[in-house]
Amino acid sequence: MKSPCPCGLPATYSACCGRYHAGAAAPTPEALMRSRYSAFALGLGDYLLASWHASTRPADLDVITPPQPKWIGLQILGAALQDESHGTVHFIARCRVGGRAERLEEISRFVREEGRWYYVDGAIA
Repeated sequence: MKSPCPCGLPATYSACCGRYHAGAAAPTPEALMRSRYSAFALGLGDYLLASWHASTRPADLDVITPPQPKWIGLQILGAALQDESHGTVHFIARCRVGGRAERLEEISRFVREEGRWYYVDGAIA
């Protein structure tokens, strides 16, 4: 059985976010947001750093040392392009930390450079 994609779309991981994790460019800010959520869920720190814009990227990112959130759901509330190189995605990500349910609601900003979208930053909504 092929595994479902963590991002919540009705597709297998390999047909959905897995292709971006393998190197394909995400075509939209929403696709990049979904792939980043999946990368958090799967502990793919290298992908998260590579898809983070250089101007705001942290020096390192630990997504494997316990305790880590267990990501349990992503809901996209809206996605918009401001122009061909700037976009936003409003989302809610749900997780469990130490058995306690938490949620993160954010409006993320993305920029497109040389044909690739990058996460810039986000504002807690």
